[in-house]
Amino acid sequence: MAISYIHLFILSFISISRFLVISKAGAESELVADLLTLQSQSESGVIHLNDRTVSKFITSTKTPRPYSLLIFFDAIPLHDKSDLRLPVLVHDFALVASSFIANHNGSNTKLFFCDLEFRESQSSFKLFDVNSLPNIYLVGPDAKSLKDDIEQMEQSGFTRLTESLVEFIESRTQLTVGPIHHSPIISKKQMVLIIGFLLIWSPLAARKIFAGETMFHNPRIWLSGAIFVYFFSVSGAMHIIIRKMPMFLMDREDPNKLIFFYQGTGVQLGLEGFMVGFLYTIVGLLLAVVTHVLVYVKDLKTKRIGMLFSIFVSFWAVKQVIFLDNWKTRYAIHGFWPSRWK
Repeated sequence: MAISYIHLFILSFISISRFLVISKAGAESELVADLLTLQSQSESGVIHLNDRTVSKFITSTKTPRPYSLLIFFDAIPLHDKSDLRLPVLVHDFALVASSFIANHNGSNTKLFFCDLEFRESQSSFKLFDVNSLPNIYLVGPDAKSLKDDIEQMEQSGFTRLTESLVEFIESRTQLTVGPIHHSPIISKKQMVLIIGFLLIWSPLAARKIFAGETMFHNPRIWLSGAIFVYFFSVSGAMHIIIRKMPMFLMDREDPNKLIFFYQGTGVQLGLEGFMVGFLYTIVGLLLAVVTHVLVYVKDLKTKRIGMLFSIFVSFWAVKQVIFLDNWKTRYAIHGFWPSRWK
């Protein structure tokens, strides 16, 4: 009789355990299904969270969760702050999200991209202890405390968010993001219109080319283009475009004050680069004048005055660039007298 009670107890325990496991699995699959539904309803695949959904998918669920959430913290009123670059970061975050979903054919259930907006989710911002923007947090399957168990992306990664975010995801989640699918600069309709315009315009263009009546036959155009390319290269414009650096920053201590020169290595603002490019362009133009104009001047006095003026202005321009480099890097550049002169 005692044996039958023991068997009955064991069977009951196994049945209850299986029921709990099935219930937990059903609840987890329901949460994943809800996340997939929200993901499909978003154009970019980024799920928009609020205080209610944060509670549903994070704080009210038991660990370990069957998924991880990568959350971008946003604040629409701060989109006009050029130093934060929030609209650009939102676009890059959505680009990585859509590429990740496309590379996994929409079947991934391990990682979901989400965003939180400050005005709608102030309580959630307090839970995550977010006091500044931009910010990206990864809430892993085992994260219980939203202040201690989550992983934050370093602020240095926001200068190149797309590449840094891919490295962050792959190093923390062991998932592969795959190639980033950038949207084409020109759509198919625009390409058709451009090709049609070129076909219509090509006979007229060919006639002007053979007659030598195009703008490209004007040497002034080539001279202006050469100066522009020189300025573009020495001003660091490509660095500004690739890194999407702002022209200037707002002073956080005094909102009415603008910062045009940033002290520190690795950062060059747009106007700062253009100023350096302008100084280098002056030196280049003076060198061109000395080598292509002054050599044909017959008056010796005029030639000497031109040479001295070019040397003085070039020395002043290079000195300003070196002074700026010393101020930014705090590394002094100075000359040394030859040992024989001592």
